[in-house]
Amino acid sequence: MMRAQRRGFTLLEILVALTIAGTAVLLAHQVFTTAARGAESLRSARRELDAASNARRWLTSAIGSIEVGREGDVPFDGRPHDATFSTYLLSERGWFERDAVTLEVSDGGLRARSSRKVVVLAAGASSLDIDYLLEPGLDAKWVSRWVSPVSAPLALRLRLVTDGRVDTLLFLVGPRG
Repeated sequence: MMRAQRRGFTLLEILVALTIAGTAVLLAHQVFTTAARGAESLRSARRELDAASNARRWLTSAIGSIEVGREGDVPFDGRPHDATFSTYLLSERGWFERDAVTLEVSDGGLRARSSRKVVVLAAGASSLDIDYLLEPGLDAKWVSRWVSPVSAPLALRLRLVTDGRVDTLLFLVGPRG
Protein backbone atom coordinates (compact mmCIF):
# COMPACT_ATOMS: atom_id res chain seq x y z
CA MET A 1 0.00 0.00 0.00
CA MET A 2 1.25 3.40 -0.86
CA ARG A 3 1.17 6.24 1.59
CA ALA A 4 -0.02 9.64 0.49
CA GLN A 5 2.64 12.31 0.77
CA ARG A 6 1.73 15.33 2.71
CA ARG A 7 2.03 18.67 0.92
CA GLY A 8 1.98 22.07 2.69
CA PHE A 9 1.27 22.91 6.30
CA THR A 10 -1.72 22.41 8.49
CA LEU A 11 -3.67 25.36 9.78
CA LEU A 12 -2.39 24.68 13.29
CA GLU A 13 1.24 24.81 12.15
CA ILE A 14 0.68 28.14 10.40
CA LEU A 15 -1.00 29.63 13.49
CA VAL A 16 1.87 28.51 15.74
CA ALA A 17 4.43 30.01 13.34
CA LEU A 18 2.50 33.32 13.18
CA THR A 19 2.23 33.44 16.97
CA ILE A 20 5.98 32.92 17.39
CA ALA A 21 6.80 35.54 14.72
CA GLY A 22 4.37 38.04 16.26
CA THR A 23 5.86 37.55 19.72
CA ALA A 24 9.36 38.08 18.32
CA VAL A 25 8.26 41.33 16.62
CA LEU A 26 6.61 42.59 19.84
CA LEU A 27 9.73 41.82 21.90
CA ALA A 28 11.96 43.57 19.34
CA HIS A 29 9.63 46.61 19.44
CA GLN A 30 9.83 46.71 23.26
CA VAL A 31 13.64 46.53 23.17
CA PHE A 32 13.97 49.33 20.61
CA THR A 33 11.36 51.51 22.38
CA THR A 34 13.15 51.10 25.71
CA ALA A 35 16.50 51.94 24.08
CA ALA A 36 15.02 55.06 22.45
CA ARG A 37 13.51 56.22 25.76
CA GLY A 38 16.84 55.63 27.52
CA ALA A 39 18.70 57.63 24.87
CA GLU A 40 16.24 60.53 25.16
CA SER A 41 16.50 60.45 28.95
CA LEU A 42 20.28 60.54 28.66
CA ARG A 43 20.13 63.49 26.22
CA SER A 44 17.78 65.36 28.56
CA ALA A 45 20.04 64.74 31.58
CA ARG A 46 23.06 65.87 29.56
CA ARG A 47 21.26 69.11 28.55
CA GLU A 48 20.38 69.80 32.19
CA LEU A 49 23.95 69.13 33.33
CA ASP A 50 25.33 71.35 30.56
CA ALA A 51 22.97 74.16 31.56
CA ALA A 52 23.95 73.87 35.24
CA SER A 53 27.66 73.79 34.37
CA ASN A 54 27.34 76.81 32.08
CA ALA A 55 25.42 78.71 34.78
CA ARG A 56 28.10 77.91 37.34
CA ARG A 57 30.87 79.04 34.92
CA TRP A 58 28.96 82.25 34.20
CA LEU A 59 28.50 82.98 37.92
CA THR A 60 32.14 82.15 38.70
CA SER A 61 33.31 84.54 35.98
CA ALA A 62 30.88 87.34 36.85
CA ILE A 63 31.41 87.21 40.63
CA GLY A 64 35.13 86.66 40.20
CA SER A 65 35.36 89.84 38.11
CA ILE A 66 33.41 92.18 40.41
CA GLU A 67 34.62 95.75 40.05
CA VAL A 68 34.12 98.26 42.89
CA GLY A 69 35.10 101.85 43.50
CA ARG A 70 35.91 103.01 39.97
CA GLU A 71 34.15 105.80 38.18
CA GLY A 72 31.04 104.43 36.51
CA ASP A 73 30.75 101.40 38.79
CA VAL A 74 27.47 100.82 40.54
CA PRO A 75 27.91 100.43 44.30
CA PHE A 76 27.94 96.83 45.51
CA ASP A 77 24.43 96.34 46.84
CA GLY A 78 24.02 92.90 48.38
CA ARG A 79 20.70 92.13 49.98
CA PRO A 80 19.44 88.84 51.48
CA HIS A 81 17.60 87.76 48.29
CA ASP A 82 19.34 89.64 45.45
CA ALA A 83 22.57 91.48 44.67
CA THR A 84 23.65 94.22 42.26
CA PHE A 85 27.27 94.90 41.32
CA SER A 86 29.58 95.98 38.49
CA THR A 87 31.53 93.23 36.78
CA TYR A 88 33.19 92.30 33.52
CA LEU A 89 31.10 90.12 31.20
CA LEU A 90 32.12 88.43 27.98
CA SER A 91 30.58 90.35 25.08
CA GLU A 92 29.42 89.06 21.71
CA ARG A 93 32.55 90.63 20.24
CA GLY A 94 34.72 88.24 22.25
CA TRP A 95 36.18 90.48 24.96
CA PHE A 96 35.14 91.47 28.45
CA GLU A 97 33.15 94.66 29.00
CA ARG A 98 32.12 96.24 32.27
CA ASP A 99 28.42 96.11 33.07
CA ALA A 100 26.08 96.24 36.07
CA VAL A 101 24.47 92.90 36.96
CA THR A 102 21.57 92.04 39.26
CA LEU A 103 21.18 88.47 40.50
CA GLU A 104 17.60 87.66 41.48
CA VAL A 105 14.87 85.06 41.39
CA SER A 106 12.05 86.19 39.13
CA ASP A 107 9.63 84.58 36.69
CA GLY A 108 10.37 81.13 38.10
CA GLY A 109 14.12 81.16 37.67
CA LEU A 110 17.46 82.52 38.86
CA ARG A 111 18.25 85.38 36.50
CA ALA A 112 21.22 87.65 35.95
CA ARG A 113 19.98 90.93 34.55
CA SER A 114 22.42 93.36 32.91
CA SER A 115 21.98 96.35 30.62
CA ARG A 116 22.55 94.11 27.58
CA LYS A 117 20.55 90.98 28.34
CA VAL A 118 18.94 88.67 30.86
CA VAL A 119 20.60 85.30 31.44
CA VAL A 120 18.49 82.50 32.95
CA LEU A 121 20.91 80.64 35.21
CA ALA A 122 18.48 78.14 36.76
CA ALA A 123 14.93 77.48 35.62
CA GLY A 124 12.47 76.40 38.28
CA ALA A 125 14.15 78.38 41.07
CA SER A 126 11.71 79.50 43.75
CA SER A 127 13.98 81.34 46.19
CA LEU A 128 17.49 82.66 46.64
CA ASP A 129 19.29 83.49 49.88
CA ILE A 130 22.66 85.23 49.68
CA ASP A 131 25.28 85.62 52.40
CA TYR A 132 28.42 87.75 52.11
CA LEU A 133 31.80 86.78 53.58
CA LEU A 134 33.08 89.56 55.82
CA GLU A 135 36.36 87.97 56.90
CA PRO A 136 38.12 84.67 56.25
CA GLY A 137 39.37 82.15 58.77
CA LEU A 138 38.14 79.50 61.15
CA ASP A 139 35.65 81.91 62.68
CA ALA A 140 34.53 83.28 59.29
CA LYS A 141 31.81 85.88 59.56
CA TRP A 142 29.02 85.90 57.04
CA VAL A 143 26.55 88.77 56.86
CA SER A 144 23.18 88.92 55.13
CA ARG A 145 23.66 92.41 53.68
CA TRP A 146 26.62 94.22 52.07
CA VAL A 147 26.24 97.74 50.74
CA SER A 148 29.36 99.66 49.76
CA PRO A 149 30.46 101.91 46.90
CA VAL A 150 34.15 101.09 47.53
CA SER A 151 34.39 97.46 48.65
CA ALA A 152 32.98 94.01 47.99
CA PRO A 153 32.76 90.95 50.23
CA LEU A 154 35.39 88.22 49.95
CA ALA A 155 32.84 85.65 48.73
CA LEU A 156 29.14 85.10 48.08
CA ARG A 157 27.25 82.07 49.34
CA LEU A 158 24.08 81.40 47.38
CA ARG A 159 21.40 79.03 48.66
CA LEU A 160 19.11 78.34 45.76
CA VAL A 161 15.85 76.39 46.04
CA THR A 162 15.05 74.70 42.73
CA ASP A 163 12.19 72.23 42.39
CA GLY A 164 12.20 71.68 46.17
CA ARG A 165 15.96 70.94 46.27
CA VAL A 166 18.39 73.30 48.04
CA ASP A 167 21.80 73.89 46.45
CA THR A 168 24.48 75.88 48.26
CA LEU A 169 27.00 77.52 45.95
CA LEU A 170 30.13 79.40 47.04
CA PHE A 171 31.79 81.98 44.77
CA LEU A 172 34.97 83.90 45.52
CA VAL A 173 35.12 87.56 44.60
CA GLY A 174 38.11 88.19 42.38
CA PRO A 175 41.07 90.52 42.88
CA ARG A 176 39.21 93.55 41.52
CA GLY A 177 36.57 93.43 44.25
